[in-house]
Amino acid sequence: MNSLKIAKYQLQDVLRSRWILVYGIFFLLMTDALFRFGGSGERVILSLMNVVLIAVPLVAVVLGTMYLYSSREFTELLLSQPVRRRSLFGGLFVGLAVPLSLAFALGVGLPFWAHGGMAESGWAPILMLLGTGIGLTLIFASLAFVVALATEDRIKGLGFSLGIWVFFTVVFNGLVLLAIYTLGDYPMEKPVIALSLLNPVDLGRILLLLNFDISALMGFTGAVFKQFFGSGVGQAVTIGALAAWLAAPLALGMRSFSRKNF
Repeated sequence: MNSLKIAKYQLQDVLRSRWILVYGIFFLLMTDALFRFGGSGERVILSLMNVVLIAVPLVAVVLGTMYLYSSREFTELLLSQPVRRRSLFGGLFVGLAVPLSLAFALGVGLPFWAHGGMAESGWAPILMLLGTGIGLTLIFASLAFVVALATEDRIKGLGFSLGIWVFFTVVFNGLVLLAIYTLGDYPMEKPVIALSLLNPVDLGRILLLLNFDISALMGFTGAVFKQFFGSGVGQAVTIGALAAWLAAPLALGMRSFSRKNF
């Protein structure tokens, strides 16, 4: 049994989940409402940006953690069969990440298509919004797998997952601002750029705002990043850092899954 067969079964199972349906409908109604209340394509994208940066990581990390715990019996059953652990891990991850990504992409993309938002703002901004949301989905789903494999207790695992979300969406930027305030007498441009690479949510925000000439809305961290990496090189570095954020948890999760005694 290979990863594709496992992923196909998991896709069918996850797509039947009401949470995936609710998740997609949430973005569908939110995006449609923004258009109906007089928003243009770019205004809708900017309004959705903070929702995407907060809601997507939360749903991915929480549902990912719950998903792996609920799949424990299925995982144990498959491990009793002649199946490679790497294939099983890949199938489980794809079976979660693809439905979440599809629900988000359809929930945001369909209203843009229906209201002609792509014609107003162009393809690039909406594709960047969708790409960033899907990227954060994959990253936080992989982090969820790391958490679920590291602890047996479901409540504790869910608490760790929520802690990861709070840290990257709230605490991290507070710590950066505290460091900037405390070390204000020293040049902070390069350290701030380096710190930005340590937060996938901050990277997603910068990647989105680099497509608009509104650096004042990016805060100190994003403004410095835009100034230093305002060219195509900057976007390449941002995308590369996001790719590393995906690869590292996946590698760690794969290693834990291969060694775990279920």
